[in-house]
Amino acid sequence: MSLYDDAVLVLKDYEGRDGQQRELRDVYLEHLAQHPDGMYKPCGAGHVTGSALVVDPVGGRVLLTLHRKLGLWLQMGGHCEPGDTTLAGAALREAVEESGIPSGLTLLAGGPVRLDRHPIPAPCNWHLDVQYVAVAPAGAEAEISDESLDLRWFPYEEVASVADTSVVRLLEAARERLGA
Repeated sequence: MSLYDDAVLVLKDYEGRDGQQRELRDVYLEHLAQHPDGMYKPCGAGHVTGSALVVDPVGGRVLLTLHRKLGLWLQMGGHCEPGDTTLAGAALREAVEESGIPSGLTLLAGGPVRLDRHPIPAPCNWHLDVQYVAVAPAGAEAEISDESLDLRWFPYEEVASVADTSVVRLLEAARERLGA
């Protein structure tokens, strides 16, 4: 099965938390139906990305990266690569690369927790982000990557004061899935 086929199956199975999320899922599926290259960065109409919010449920905190290009505190994530075979695998790969946590990150069962579509500068138009939750092992220590200006653990309660609404909504969905 190709990455494209996996993404279509993941999106078809995604039920979403509300009508807005289900509508967004349909936008993603329509995009992929119209753009067979819609999984990768060269697709000028936009492309699917995979991200993961790294959480430490025991410590009640999340790991955010200060994105080098955007200057915003965000979850780990990015573009799918030719070697990726699943969307979840792409999100986990990005989480490992950007968090510097070499082992022990595991994606929360049940598939993605949220979708977020956001505009990006030309030549592309949109990131169609499929968002997962990665649970960090106890005592995990993060190490900054070249893609970040900074990397920091934030208590759940502080996220709204440092991150934009997309990250806050992702954390809400993550906490709901975790029962926290």
